[in-house]
Amino acid sequence: MTPVPKAVQPFIRNQQAELRDRLSFADEQDFEDAGRGLIARRVPGAVKAEDGTVVWDGDTYAFLVDQAPDSVNPSLWRQSRLVAEQGLFEVVEGIYQVRGLDLSNITFVEGTAGVIVIDPLISTQTAAAALALYREHRGERPVTGVVYTHSHVDHFGGVKGVVTQEAVDAGRVPVIAPEGFTEHAVAENVYAGTAMGRRAAYMYGAALARGPQGAVGAGLGQTTSTGTVTLIPPTLEVATTGQQETVDGVRMVFQMAPNTEAPAELLIHFPDFRALCTAEDATHTLHNLLTLRGAVVRDPRAWSHALNETIDLFGEVSDVAFASHHWPTWGQERIVRFLELQRDLYGYLHDQSLRLINKGWTGTEIAEGLQLPPALEDAWNTHGYYGSVSHNLKAIYQRYMGWFDGNPAHLWQHPPVEAGRRYVEFMGGADAVVGKARGSFEAGDYRWAAEVLSHVVFAQPDHGPARDLLADTLEQLGYGAENGTWRNFYLSGATELRGHRFGTPTITASPDIVANLTPRMLFDAIAIQIDGPKAWNETLTIDVHLTDTGERYRLRLSNGVLTYTSAARKAAADLTLTTTVRALPTLITPGLSPEDLEKSGIGIQGDASVLQRLAAVLDPGDPDFPIVTP
Repeated sequence: MTPVPKAVQPFIRNQQAELRDRLSFADEQDFEDAGRGLIARRVPGAVKAEDGTVVWDGDTYAFLVDQAPDSVNPSLWRQSRLVAEQGLFEVVEGIYQVRGLDLSNITFVEGTAGVIVIDPLISTQTAAAALALYREHRGERPVTGVVYTHSHVDHFGGVKGVVTQEAVDAGRVPVIAPEGFTEHAVAENVYAGTAMGRRAAYMYGAALARGPQGAVGAGLGQTTSTGTVTLIPPTLEVATTGQQETVDGVRMVFQMAPNTEAPAELLIHFPDFRALCTAEDATHTLHNLLTLRGAVVRDPRAWSHALNETIDLFGEVSDVAFASHHWPTWGQERIVRFLELQRDLYGYLHDQSLRLINKGWTGTEIAEGLQLPPALEDAWNTHGYYGSVSHNLKAIYQRYMGWFDGNPAHLWQHPPVEAGRRYVEFMGGADAVVGKARGSFEAGDYRWAAEVLSHVVFAQPDHGPARDLLADTLEQLGYGAENGTWRNFYLSGATELRGHRFGTPTITASPDIVANLTPRMLFDAIAIQIDGPKAWNETLTIDVHLTDTGERYRLRLSNGVLTYTSAARKAAADLTLTTTVRALPTLITPGLSPEDLEKSGIGIQGDASVLQRLAAVLDPGDPDFPIVTP
């Protein structure tokens, strides 16, 4: 049974009222821009998979009208209303976007014979639905090119919903991406993909009920679709700023922006349209320097410098700027002002963080003490709907200084369960802590109540009053959060504490992703699943011969570590596998026997029991691991 949400507490109600009075809600420019160029909406807004499963339903956000209720931060409510706008929109004549059919936007640029697709969403089903809506109103134009602006799944996963692998292989449809795209796209979704996917379920609120006391959006987009994730590797990689390509008569000038919002990213200028695609480097929010689902910390210095270069390159020759999220900005002066604000936002966070780091401040202290200048504070597009000033500042500290704050008392702390037991004992026992926490809750000190109650839950997971009060506390924090992903994290935690476990709704390590692992990446993917202690006393060697590339590798398991090398070895391996690069990923399919592998095109010579011994020490990730409990 779905947990019933609780009422808004007076402290949060007063906060929302203060924000309604203080923020400039009379400014309607964003609403004008978000609705500009609307051609048609998709009716109904739900998108289904082939088996009838709903993978996206924008209609569930129909409640986002009028003034925000007290259970939603009014600034986040405003952002969610804007982001939930769904339909086919004209950016300029010849460039169209479908927005509101996934976390991201899909863009269609019309060429001489067909249409170029930019960033085909997460799922094939939503991408296909977007293409169908475009064709319904713009004609049955064939797809003549695909561009991935960067290596995150919401910008490539739906590609097979708009084009086939056969069309790409035949050379009819080029696929363009920034240099290093495939490696980063695949690695992010495979190496730590299980953990990222589980945390992403919290971040995007994928399992939360939609409504004023549940999910209202993630700030960047409403949520993630849950359909089929695919990947077609690029046929052309862009490597340098200023590189120009023409596809189907459409001229594109590229700006490289590596290590900004993604490790592999590019921006695109369309000179014949005087249009600039800012990818995900300039959107209507403060973005993440460290996404809450987990990732490598991004570089705000590089990000700020890239946007400065964007202004220099394209600021005077662009009449519209559009991105792979949110709505466009029209007018040369407004575009430059928007880009300047975004540039200065990331630059300020970076530079001021380092100034304070060099004065001895810790990440938490910087996050509490640093304030944005008024010009940045007052602009709607700098608000922390997806990233936040708080967690981005901590990320900058982590990027430069790591996890240790220099205080030796923090060098060797207890893990959560042991720390929780000790805190609870020192504070007079679980019941006493819960009693004191209830006083903090009633006083509106939700941050402190959450901290101490979490200690009780980790010390005594079955302590019902602690779980209930912690759930109530996280819920109030969610109601008050301006950041969409913070709200989702808080409400997801409350949901699971109340007994409704939901696991990982969206799986990004799809067959297409796995199939594009290089041999070395595949071996790494196996290595990170080795149960070290279980494999301490196991030693084995496997040779892998790839007949289509001529590559040879020696894999060795010893001391609980799987290593590999391409250097020649004189001694024979325990087992030799002969196959192709395309067939090699079959090796990590769970439960396959040596006979099954041979049927899949993997030749086996030597001691076949080596495969069973290797499989016996593999320990795959858990997509349902607990987050708010031990």
